Amino acid sequence: MARARDRVAPLSFLPGLLFLASLAAGDGSPEPFLQTLTGGGVPSAMVLPLVLSYANSSRRSNVGRRFGRRQLQREDPSTATARMRLYDDLLTNGYYTTRLYIGTPPQKFALIVDSGSTVTYVPCSSCEQCGNHQDPRFQPDMSSTYDPLKCNVDCTCDKENMQCLYERQYAEMSSSSGLLGVDFISFGKESALKPQRATFGCETSESGDLFSQHADGIMGLGRGQLSIMDQLVDKGVISDSFSLCYGGMDIGGGAMVLGGITPPHGMIYARSNPGRSPYYNIDLKEIHVAGKPLRLNSKIFNGNHGTVLDSGTTYAYLPEEAFRAFRDAIMSKLHSLKQIRGPDPNYKDICFSGAGSDVSELSKTFPEVEMVFGNGQKLSLSPENYLFQHSKVRGAYCLGVFQNGKDPTTLLGGIVVRNTLVTYDRQNERIGFWKTNCSVLSERLHSNEAPAPAPSVFSGSNLSIEESPAPSPIGLVDSVLAGQFRVGVITFDMFLNISYVDLVPHIKELAELIANELEVASDQVHFMNNTNNGNGTLIRWAIFPEGSSSSFSNSTAMGIISRLTEHRVRLPENFGSYKLVEWNLEPPSRRSWWKRHLVAVAISVSMLLLLSFSTFLVWYMRRRRIRGPGAYRSVDDAVPEQELQPM
Repeated sequence: MARARDRVAPLSFLPGLLFLASLAAGDGSPEPFLQTLTGGGVPSAMVLPLVLSYANSSRRSNVGRRFGRRQLQREDPSTATARMRLYDDLLTNGYYTTRLYIGTPPQKFALIVDSGSTVTYVPCSSCEQCGNHQDPRFQPDMSSTYDPLKCNVDCTCDKENMQCLYERQYAEMSSSSGLLGVDFISFGKESALKPQRATFGCETSESGDLFSQHADGIMGLGRGQLSIMDQLVDKGVISDSFSLCYGGMDIGGGAMVLGGITPPHGMIYARSNPGRSPYYNIDLKEIHVAGKPLRLNSKIFNGNHGTVLDSGTTYAYLPEEAFRAFRDAIMSKLHSLKQIRGPDPNYKDICFSGAGSDVSELSKTFPEVEMVFGNGQKLSLSPENYLFQHSKVRGAYCLGVFQNGKDPTTLLGGIVVRNTLVTYDRQNERIGFWKTNCSVLSERLHSNEAPAPAPSVFSGSNLSIEESPAPSPIGLVDSVLAGQFRVGVITFDMFLNISYVDLVPHIKELAELIANELEVASDQVHFMNNTNNGNGTLIRWAIFPEGSSSSFSNSTAMGIISRLTEHRVRLPENFGSYKLVEWNLEPPSRRSWWKRHLVAVAISVSMLLLLSFSTFLVWYMRRRRIRGPGAYRSVDDAVPEQELQPM
């Protein structure tokens, strides 16, 4: 599984492991998908959480021992779904994790979602060569339902021929090995599906990045006897399909579904042939840049294992000839930008500055890219599907597509399918793509769920959030995404456990901190009012568009909302802890300019009136000074005749 910033040839393919794509970026409505998850469509789906963790290296499954298929007890398909929230920040590249619970009583783990691995494993309490990870190690003795997987002809056994073993080696020289056991695995508190007994690995040794990573272990989604997918399908509790939806460059969020869903209207498909390759592949025929096809033979995308989707790879890797053609076509359209060095001197990244920081505006500078499948259908890629943000230069972006060494395989990582619902319909041997906002999809799926633990990047933060925010106004969010609702003002109520008397001297400082955390200008954050509540204070804030604009752009508004609802506003200790109580979107008012500039207009009018009155007063006084109140007038002076009035 490739991780964050790795640029090496990403993987060495071996039989027995299968890949699934990671994804994320677009603008379709999530409604049809949600109907499935909330009761409509295929009733056998489970939604799992995906949590972004941070890493800086690559990992690929190298070895996959084939186990004979054991017939598991079949159960009636469940109509329940597991609904769990995703926390992430796609401004920083990393791997995604989901929360799984193993044992009785359940022990909680954060596992990397990896379609390139078949086995799911967690550190065992007996492990002497395991690193310090997010959660405590699994304790078999503390689970009343744990059983070791006894030695049999379908597995590698320990020296005593008592228990089955597993071992995994990865391309960047990390490894994992341990014992295989069977216990109940569940997918979160929101799942009405009862826990299922499944086989998993209990690590006794790990090395390399597996030793140093924050996540506890791996969740294997590949095709094979030990895969969570295959085990649940064998039991009959889900259909043979799963979906992934990762958030975009500037927002984040997402969800994973194990089981079938009702395909949303407009989903396009590419054939995925398991006989062609053991990995999740698609029949890619052409790549278009700015409407023009690259001058390549279509066979170039069919080399070695073909075109593979990999949920564990961050970037995209093309065969040498295809990479050069793609790079040249993109660069030929960027005359207005300046090419700069990449963020990491160890790599020769192709980066450009001057594009601006608004992701929704990137399409005005960078060309559109299309992938054309064998059936003629096209998947449109926006700039965020082939770019990543420069971590050191604001408004700069780098090409997230690289040459795959000398390997003729085309490997498409998560960057290619940002904000895209990707459905791996294994039963029908096809993969579907549907552009949508994965962050909002996740928000809607999990609006009633308490927040999961924050990502490791926030460990040590002074922010303490003890309650989940109020449900968001979902209808407005959908309208914003569809372009049917323009956001003029974003308001939100924040409760701080600090008295208003102590808070008053720091209101301006607090506004600036909030502006910085929401990535807006300080003059856009306005203090509206406050309410004292015991030892705490409820404050209402309003965020206005920048400058003279009357409304926010779609991506800017959703970015602010995401940072609020995903608890990304971090405050110093002197402000205590806070809770987001409520937030709302308001449309631009026809009188919004007058409202926002009312004070300035009133002052201007007052000054004009004062100046006019002062001028008149000076003129009047000067006139009186010239004539004087008792000025002498000669008796011979001519005076106007006065007409006599009748008696």
